[in-house]
Amino acid sequence: MTFTYPAIFTKTDKGYTGYFPDLEGIEVFGETMELAIREARDEAFNWITVELEEDDPEMPTITDISDMKLEPNQEAREIEVHYRFFEGWDE
Repeated sequence: MTFTYPAIFTKTDKGYTGYFPDLEGIEVFGETMELAIREARDEAFNWITVELEEDDPEMPTITDISDMKLEPNQEAREIEVHYRFFEGWDE
C-alpha cells in the first residue's frame, strides 16, 4: 500500500528542514533537499508503522498540497511511503 502525505521544506543556511502538517511530531533535516526528503520518507514510514500497530489505527486526513500557504523560502513536496502488509493484516 502507498501512503502519500505532503511535507513542507524550508531552505536554511545549513540545508533544509521539513515537517508533515498531517503527521504530528515529525521534523527532519538534510544538508540537501534530497537528504531531507529521504529522512522525511523514513520518518513517515516509522510514524505510519506505529499508527498501524494500534488496535484501531486512524490515519490522518491528507492536506491538499494546493491548499498550503508557503513562505518564499518554503517548498511543498508529496512524500510517498510504500508499506508492505504482512500475512495476518486485514487490508
